Amino acid sequence: MDWAQSLRIAAPEELLSVAGIILLVASAWGQTRRDARAVTWLSVLTLAVAAIMTAPALWSGVSGADALAFSGLFSGDAFAAFAKLLIYAAAGASLLVAPAFFEKQNAYRPEYPVLVLFAVLGMSMMVSATNLLTLYVGLELNSLAAYVLAAFHKPDQRSAEAGLKYFVLGALASGILLFGMSLTYGFTGTINFAGIATALAGGAISKGALFGLTFVLAGLAFKISAVPFHMWTPDVYEGAPTPVTTLFASAPKVAALALTMRVTLEAFGPQAAAWQQIVVFAALASIVIGALGAIGQGNIKRLLAYSSINNVGFVLIGLAAGTPQGASAMLFYLTVYVAMTIGGFVAVLMLKDAEGNQIESIADMAGLSRTRPLLAAGLAVIMFSLAGIPPMLGFWGKFMVFQAAVQAGMITLAALGIAASVIGAFYYLKVVKVMYFDEPAGKATGRSDMLHEWLLATCTLFISPLGYLITKCLTALTVVAAGVLFPGA
Repeated sequence: MDWAQSLRIAAPEELLSVAGIILLVASAWGQTRRDARAVTWLSVLTLAVAAIMTAPALWSGVSGADALAFSGLFSGDAFAAFAKLLIYAAAGASLLVAPAFFEKQNAYRPEYPVLVLFAVLGMSMMVSATNLLTLYVGLELNSLAAYVLAAFHKPDQRSAEAGLKYFVLGALASGILLFGMSLTYGFTGTINFAGIATALAGGAISKGALFGLTFVLAGLAFKISAVPFHMWTPDVYEGAPTPVTTLFASAPKVAALALTMRVTLEAFGPQAAAWQQIVVFAALASIVIGALGAIGQGNIKRLLAYSSINNVGFVLIGLAAGTPQGASAMLFYLTVYVAMTIGGFVAVLMLKDAEGNQIESIADMAGLSRTRPLLAAGLAVIMFSLAGIPPMLGFWGKFMVFQAAVQAGMITLAALGIAASVIGAFYYLKVVKVMYFDEPAGKATGRSDMLHEWLLATCTLFISPLGYLITKCLTALTVVAAGVLFPGA
């Protein structure tokens, strides 16, 4: 093993580890508001440096043996680099919006950004995993930090409840995943993704290996909140502090979906017929149940939780195609989804009453276009994009995954996905209707933090028609990243 190459490939993770430990020690010595903000900005700086260190692997399209580290346990290829850049961007945005929220309740402490750094470290390991052992270590490192983050706001009973629910159900999902991994090892004789693919390449899959595949996908389905393992999402999203929900809905989703792509396309790639049926069911069920579940919601955070379930379904359509075009479409959709999600939750953070208290009820947003016109406009653009209404960039993301499904011969899946997306448009447009056509409730009148306004403006411009200016560049990068998973294509 070439230690120099391994350390160079894993340099971003090493930076996150060292920075996390140093900032954790520093947090023990400083607990003031100023100290917490300083640790936050240092954490954001760490993520920015890690992104700079990661980007060259994507630009150069590194793949294969040149990207492997630590005897094949870890890969720093272009696919991992693309996912990491999305994770770093989402985590950085989640950190930036946190101080203004927690300081209102005098509950912000420097441990928060440190926990986010360790969660990001786990996510980075997840997307770089080429081995079931690395997969599990990264996933648990992310999960352990996430459980604490969900319950971080001690004065709020809902936060403690969210943390407990997430912990209990997350432990169950981890057990299911471990059982699937043990079955996979038992029937293939290896925990390396390439070795598993080689063992499964010879004819029909055995029943034991099929059970292993099913349990592994079930465990991962919990992490991406795909139906039928979605039950935790609305309660945790509503109960967790909004900056934490912003993180949960974006960065871990990217990590879990990227990991799912690696496992299915690399490890179980030779048995695509076995896992495609599972993915098709999860995709359609997530689209329909996510849309139907959101219709009756009166809380904007719960609505966005069901929206995330719905969007995971659309992303999985690209995976079901099992082609380079489908993988590329997934990465494109994920990029747009991260921007829409960050923008949506930043807009929720900006919904405050005159005393600065958070507003989460959709009814309290009535007439927002007359009291906060710019906020209403930004939120309307996000809703239109989430609904997939042209010319917003969300439409192009959905078009790409449907196109990939059609090219793969899955015309029925694409048709059902398009039909089900109409259901989702209803509840997105309902929010716009409440903001623009209902009589003003006069509640969302509080001032917003300037940093929140800039983040909302950035996300809104990206998913607006102006975003089409960079679609060629973004598509080219997704093609490079997705090509890593199809070395023979």
